[in-house]
Amino acid sequence: MSEPQTIPQYFLERVREYGAGKIALRQKEFGIWREFSWADSYEEVKAFALGMIVLGLQRGDRVCTVGDNDRQYLWAYIALQAAGAVPVGLYTDSTSKEFAFVVEHSDATFVLAQDQEQCDKMLEIQAHVPDIKKVIYWDGRGLWNYQSDWLISYEEVQALGRELAAQEPDRFETEIALGQASDLATFCYTSGTTGLPKGVMLTQENLLYSSKVYINVDPRYDTDNHVSFMPMGWIAEPVLGIASHVYAGMVVNFPEEPETVRQDIREIAPENLFYNSRLWDNLVAMVQVRINDASWVNRQLYRLFLPIGYKVADMRLRGESPGLGLRLAYQVGDWVVFGPIRDQLGMSRVRSAYTAGAALSPDAMRFFHALGINLKQIYGSTEVSGGATLHRDGDIKFASVGRAAPGIDIRISPEDEIQIAGPTVMAGYHKDPMATEKDLLVENGRAWFRTGDAGYIDKDDHLIYLDRVKDMITLANGERFSPQFIEGRLKFSPYIRDVMAIGGETRDYATALVIIDFETVGRWAEKRGLGYTTFLDLSQKPEAYELVRAAVEEVNESLPEAGRVRRFVLMHKEFDADEAEMTRTRKLRRGFLAERYGDIIEALYSDQQTVKVRATVTYQDGREAHIETDVRITTVT
Repeated sequence: MSEPQTIPQYFLERVREYGAGKIALRQKEFGIWREFSWADSYEEVKAFALGMIVLGLQRGDRVCTVGDNDRQYLWAYIALQAAGAVPVGLYTDSTSKEFAFVVEHSDATFVLAQDQEQCDKMLEIQAHVPDIKKVIYWDGRGLWNYQSDWLISYEEVQALGRELAAQEPDRFETEIALGQASDLATFCYTSGTTGLPKGVMLTQENLLYSSKVYINVDPRYDTDNHVSFMPMGWIAEPVLGIASHVYAGMVVNFPEEPETVRQDIREIAPENLFYNSRLWDNLVAMVQVRINDASWVNRQLYRLFLPIGYKVADMRLRGESPGLGLRLAYQVGDWVVFGPIRDQLGMSRVRSAYTAGAALSPDAMRFFHALGINLKQIYGSTEVSGGATLHRDGDIKFASVGRAAPGIDIRISPEDEIQIAGPTVMAGYHKDPMATEKDLLVENGRAWFRTGDAGYIDKDDHLIYLDRVKDMITLANGERFSPQFIEGRLKFSPYIRDVMAIGGETRDYATALVIIDFETVGRWAEKRGLGYTTFLDLSQKPEAYELVRAAVEEVNESLPEAGRVRRFVLMHKEFDADEAEMTRTRKLRRGFLAERYGDIIEALYSDQQTVKVRATVTYQDGREAHIETDVRITTVT
């Protein structure tokens, strides 16, 4: 039998290998983990795929999918590809307007929407998406009295599929056999940091090769557990979750609710774990806060053994072997401090943990290695199916994003731009030949993706990521610095949630817009009897400014002169994706923020001590509110 070329073909191979004798996935419901075998998955996928064919799904059709990570989502994803269709992921917190753009732009013919909330968004835009034949939902709560025949339940689709299976028993396998490596597997829409999102077209080869890259470096086994919680519309879950599930046979676990993810991860204790950099930053803050709230004895043990953890981690990453005394001290620390922390984080069995999305600060990387967590950086983008570089065991540099993945080539252009070639490079942008031609340089029949990121390759072939080329800032004296590097260092503080570093050719120094972590700073304030009412009130307390000033001064000591933050302001509100200040993957829209908060930025480069702001806040239901207040500006010595 020839090697499978598609995700559904690998799925069928695993079904034949494991059948009813091995668990394929689990889902937690009402506090209990329900288990489903590979044979169970086969019946579910088959019924849905054939049901969609009955509804009129054609090979090559696009189907928009939106919902929390559930078994039905996974089964539908494989089923759609089995029928030759192309899933197009949407984000659950997208607005109906954002839905309309992707649905229309992708030329979708069906939409898979989890529940009442997502169906309501579709009904709101029904008149604008006439090509959508049906909207399929799998959670019917609240939809019982809806009269629209545009909606159809997941179970109804499967019932149609079972009828077709009775008439054509081999149809499902026949459809799967038609698949080829060059078939489009999914559209992933970019975050749209510089304009409208672009539909990245990825093939079956793209997804499977990317999955195999990770498995080649960090083996996955059919006894491994994967917890599926990253958005299905993002490239990470299709590659590290779905493709790895069908290729390596690992068990996929679905949390009960998005709010229970951390506890559910602790119960499963997976062998491999992927968080974006923001979640790792949040974990650093959570550990630090909990230690501050711990008993006096536990605080002293932590302060005693963390330096030992750092020392052992640094030695191992330099390729040195700790002496007997240091090893024994670390083992004691692991027993009383590090092991319990890993258990609380759900990482008691983790072999390899990944971070991506934005570069994680070296401070955070070093912290997790001190705790005994084998955290590795991944660098890539949607256009290269997720990852292009990654760290290897025994070859981890905190300041790098690793070496090129097997079969992937990386080069640096004369403009310091990172460019990538290999089997993971996208087929192009849907309905955007100009953007495709701009971002894909074809040389000798080989496509190089222009990332738009600045970086360099060091003497050990590690890629050092700096920032977006367009975001690198040159000061008036000619010195250059990376805003993202400064932001990462500052976010290591548990009291800082978000930062936007600022500079420019007409400016002599760096400044920053800082967002406090409301929960952490609020807890700090309460312990000191400091009263406050709202985010705005707390952020403008002199005590909050002093708290953040100390963090900024500490970070400044480790930064080059050009990158030191001289003035900062604590913002009156958080950056918000619903107001277009961030993308859905929580990347800063720098241009938009610079324009929106231009008055504040200008004040940072003047002798003003306060600046009056009037902001419009847009809520998810469309209502608007206005805030007018003075915010303080602080100078750092």
